[in-house]
Amino acid sequence: MITGQIKNQIDQIWDTFWESAGITNPMTVLEQMTYLFFIKMLDDAQTRREAVDNSLDLPHASDDTFCYGEWLNPESNEKVPYDDLRWHRFKDLPPEQMYRNMQRNVFPFIKSLNRGEDSAYSRFMGNANFLIASPRALAKIIDGIDKLEMTDRDTMGDVYEYILGKMAASGKNGQFRTPRHIIRMMVRLMRPTLSDTICDPAMGSAGFIVEAANYVKENYRSELMLAHNDNHFRNTMLHGFDTDQTMLRIGAMNLMLHDINNPDVAFRDSLSTDNTDTDRYTLILANPPFAGNLDYESVSKSLLAIAKTKKTELLFLALFLRSLAVGGRCASIVPDGVLTGSSNAHKAIRQAIVDGNRLQAVISMPSGVFKPYAGVSTAILIFTKTNAGGTDRVWFYDMKADGFSLDDKRNPVADNDIPDIISRFHNLDAEADRARTDQSFMVPVDEIRQHDYDLAFNTYKETIRQQVQYEAPELHLTPPTALAPHITPGLAELQSMLTNNPAAN
Repeated sequence: MITGQIKNQIDQIWDTFWESAGITNPMTVLEQMTYLFFIKMLDDAQTRREAVDNSLDLPHASDDTFCYGEWLNPESNEKVPYDDLRWHRFKDLPPEQMYRNMQRNVFPFIKSLNRGEDSAYSRFMGNANFLIASPRALAKIIDGIDKLEMTDRDTMGDVYEYILGKMAASGKNGQFRTPRHIIRMMVRLMRPTLSDTICDPAMGSAGFIVEAANYVKENYRSELMLAHNDNHFRNTMLHGFDTDQTMLRIGAMNLMLHDINNPDVAFRDSLSTDNTDTDRYTLILANPPFAGNLDYESVSKSLLAIAKTKKTELLFLALFLRSLAVGGRCASIVPDGVLTGSSNAHKAIRQAIVDGNRLQAVISMPSGVFKPYAGVSTAILIFTKTNAGGTDRVWFYDMKADGFSLDDKRNPVADNDIPDIISRFHNLDAEADRARTDQSFMVPVDEIRQHDYDLAFNTYKETIRQQVQYEAPELHLTPPTALAPHITPGLAELQSMLTNNPAAN
């Protein structure tokens, strides 16, 4: 999680945008900050690679991201030394010179990365604009960013998380980022492989896609050396969609910084008729929007056939069922209302997952997981598309701690159920004999049907109530009664003292 020091540094940069740069829209602040973080991280990444090349006595070579020699500026048609575009070189220039270089060269350069090729990055950077209008404000912002510790690849995610929290606190924008440790848990629960085709239909800053890609790179290093595996990984494995152009740009930059240059990332309303994905993906990882309401006319009819509803959290589950190939798996965060809602649509979607496919797990999470953005209680549903049923028993787990305090501060704590969740999920046979009083247990599907497909942990949890024996009331009256002869004379003596000594009053 983000540290107090970084929070203070980000607050100072944020204030500079508002006070000195005159940018008050929180999403615009996030976007402009992201461009500058991206520029710095490109230079940091190139510096690290140069150190490796130097240690191995290798020449420095240009590629889609790391460049040497001169760059032809497509806007001015001038040749610019690549060194002039690097953060560690221009950050110390006088404000006016730094500003001209940023506006004329550096920003056009990051828009033209990938050498004009069509990529997720180039598609969404084409209409990006540099909006910092003051040289002194830019110099102050760059100085603040330069002091941040950006060597950890997760720092940008931490920054997004904190700034999105600031936006939520100011009531400006309904988005919030899924905590990275929750994303990692879900990826490790699903264990993506090189044979998967992975999608997040509401990708935001692309956290699920990045983490899934990282998992594959970490666990299939040797296999990725084969050309066909590398081609699938780079071009056809990863898919993500969103309706927010700003978040798509941020997601594309996030992907590129993690060496994922050509995923299928697109502007798309996943719930509309424009999305025709059917039987396509083998793995969906998502945290779709909660509490949204859409008009029936704007929703794909094939989704309404699964659950006729205007609620986005139910429509996305219907989308997952339609989009998955048979045998495809899904891990999705849902609000608690999806588990217990009594409307026809709520019951229909739960029944479709339980009876028509194979529901494997329901992991309840504490309400503090998404603080400081929201205090909503959520759960993770894990299921496999079969189109032929297959649910025999469902694993329930009650997560009580995720390694951080469950208040707005979200400080690290010792209690953490995540390692236990991952371990138990990958050994479900051992869960069969767990008692209903435990933190996790299995529930037969017939019992779930008897409870009208209710998927709340507490519905099936067994609570042991112990009878408490209290002493008879007369036993409690005896001691005061026995003390009365001793108390009464003392009270009389005290009253006499107060009467004879008026000054004591």
